[in-house]
Amino acid sequence: MARSPRPLAQHRSALRLMTMRDPNEPHRAASSLELLFDLTIVVGVSFSSTALHHNLTEGHGAISVVYFAMGFFGLWLAWLNFTWFATSFDTDDWLYRIATIVQMGGALTYAAGLPKLEDVEHPDFTLGVTGYVIMRLPMAFQWFRAAVSDPRYRRTTLTYGFGILIAQVFWTSLLFVPTSLAVPTFGVGIVLEMLVPIVAERRVQTQWHRHHVTERYGLFTLIVLGESILASTNAVVAAGSHTDHLPSLVLLAASSLVIIAAFWWIYFAFPQHNLLGSAGMAFTWGYGHYVIFASAAALAAGIEIAIDTGEGEGGSHLSTIASSAALAVPCAVFVLFVWLFVLRRVSSRRVNTVVPVFVVLIALASFAPFALQVVAGLLVIVVVVVVSGADRSSSPSSSSSSSPGSGSGLVDA
Repeated sequence: MARSPRPLAQHRSALRLMTMRDPNEPHRAASSLELLFDLTIVVGVSFSSTALHHNLTEGHGAISVVYFAMGFFGLWLAWLNFTWFATSFDTDDWLYRIATIVQMGGALTYAAGLPKLEDVEHPDFTLGVTGYVIMRLPMAFQWFRAAVSDPRYRRTTLTYGFGILIAQVFWTSLLFVPTSLAVPTFGVGIVLEMLVPIVAERRVQTQWHRHHVTERYGLFTLIVLGESILASTNAVVAAGSHTDHLPSLVLLAASSLVIIAAFWWIYFAFPQHNLLGSAGMAFTWGYGHYVIFASAAALAAGIEIAIDTGEGEGGSHLSTIASSAALAVPCAVFVLFVWLFVLRRVSSRRVNTVVPVFVVLIALASFAPFALQVVAGLLVIVVVVVVSGADRSSSPSSSSSSSPGSGSGLVDA
């Protein structure tokens, strides 16, 4: 039986037992500490999008996307760690807060290393690995603290703690391998991280608060969309200083805003908490969001490239089609994965037929003139189809959020 929630404000001067929180706790919402943590992630999202923009315009092609995916993975994992652990074991006492603030420092250090990925031939992983380890060690400490406090989940929490420590030993190898082996080494590290929750959750599974988790994911979606809003605003600023390109930049800014609004409308079209009714669904939904978040962050780079084109800036190694694809492809990927992990189970057959077709059309817009406006128009149609085509108001699973699950297991995925 999960412990009953107690007013946290009365216990901040003393340590509390880090026992499992009630997954049915009423009115559970994001805390101010969680929102502060999100602000540290904003910095990294901005740096990762900037690095992608730089590398694409320099003509580095596929390796630009690979390094972006690698860099964004660490940011996503930092946020994922904190979110899923907090939904199960948040005590909000002084030790929990200090451990979280240290994780923030690690996330900021990691973010500071992201500009080093702009040199794709000689990337420097020193700051990135250092920041990653800094944000992971407090996470291991939190799991060990939970192991001491809650004997019911001790085997699970100890597995998490030791699994994280083992993974950190491996990640330091990035500092010593040659650049040619950096990508495969990183891939092995991802697999290692993914194995931690799979092993930990095999017998006694942690629990999660469905409404709290989906709220946190929604807030992160807004964070990454905020970077695209900033990029769109840059077009308006540029319009004021480049009057010769004023019409095209204003049109670009307006079209970008339509795309961002469509992203928001599609993602938040329906409640998602019922998609976490079982362990398997929670893993699929939680992991699948990596691509959703990354594609939304990549949109900012696509908009910046469109601004470069609209201002007629020279020095870019991208063709017209490649410049258009830098925006169209993230849009197509975002819609595809939102459909796969959010919309598909609660939408009508018509929606589940039409949306994949439009995913292809959005990607093909890379070859169309006025690609940005074409993508915006197609996304408006997708919004109309999605909003008007739902015929199932409930999720495919009616499982209670208190059912055994791997919600916190996603902490280390």
